[in-house]
Amino acid sequence: MTSKNFTNVGIEAMAYALPSEIFSSARLEDELAPLYSRLNLPQGRLELMTGIKERRFWPASHRPSEASAEAGKKLLSGGISRDEIDLLIHSSVCRDRLEPATASYVHRILGLNENTQILDISNACLGFINAIILAAGLIESGQIKRAMIVAGENGKPLVDKTIKILNQGNQSRKEIKPFFANLTIGAGAVAWTIVHKDLLPPGNPTLGTFISETDTSYNHLCEGDSSGDELVMQTDSEELLHAGISVASRGWDKFMKASNWTAENPSLIVTHQVGKAHTNAVFDSLKLPIEKNHSTFENLGNCGSVSLPLTYTHACEQNPLLLTKPSVLLGIGSGLSSIMLSINP
Repeated sequence: MTSKNFTNVGIEAMAYALPSEIFSSARLEDELAPLYSRLNLPQGRLELMTGIKERRFWPASHRPSEASAEAGKKLLSGGISRDEIDLLIHSSVCRDRLEPATASYVHRILGLNENTQILDISNACLGFINAIILAAGLIESGQIKRAMIVAGENGKPLVDKTIKILNQGNQSRKEIKPFFANLTIGAGAVAWTIVHKDLLPPGNPTLGTFISETDTSYNHLCEGDSSGDELVMQTDSEELLHAGISVASRGWDKFMKASNWTAENPSLIVTHQVGKAHTNAVFDSLKLPIEKNHSTFENLGNCGSVSLPLTYTHACEQNPLLLTKPSVLLGIGSGLSSIMLSINP
């Protein structure tokens, strides 16, 4: 376990961007008609099992950098100077290409200063919070004053490939299970700036304690790769859920000790947005009050690294009083790692 208490870092601004195309679970099932007919699957199964009514998609040609930059532009429109970003981190699963860093394209689109450091961090659905922790450490140590963290995910290429595989194949009900998680994926983008407390506007959230818990014996449970312009991924959803809960439970126990919190302290608890089974399992296993949950998966699906920060941003947008309330982000990513971070300790 790694843990640290931040005392000099806060969230200066948050923004998100969403695609205009809404893709319902019912529409996905319509596109899977050959599969549903062949295996006699009931309509409505996807929404019933996941709790996901719809998700959004960028056009297939819309690059992650373009999505991230949309959120970045919204953030900068609040008055933050492009010349005062010391560090830019792009933290998505999706990237424009292997080289150069996707952050370089975001930097160019946003017109940031030539002194801005740029880099990519990718760690499944945990990438954004990984980037927050690393940037906060640099701020805490006095090396930088302000960092912009962005992420832009687009699940459409993966979903399109999955539909093609399932409709053209001859799999049994058991054999289609590894592809099921792919159908929960959505798209979106998010951007935050975190700063030294000397630059933090009054009433903005501050970062507190974080812990990291990792168990890589489970890294085979969710594996994805690219094939040309297409993405392929297979997930053992049931085993991954159990493994993730195990890692999160150990992490939560250590987080409570490191932060001196109990489940009663936070007013808001945000988890990764996989679906209703995952959310219910996390809250039940960690004995957390479900009324403190805020979720977005119902209308956005699982947006990878975007989901956790977007959901916190959305919660604060819906109820600005949460900006000053104790909150906790419970992040988890395949591999398998979990990071828990307190806000307004």
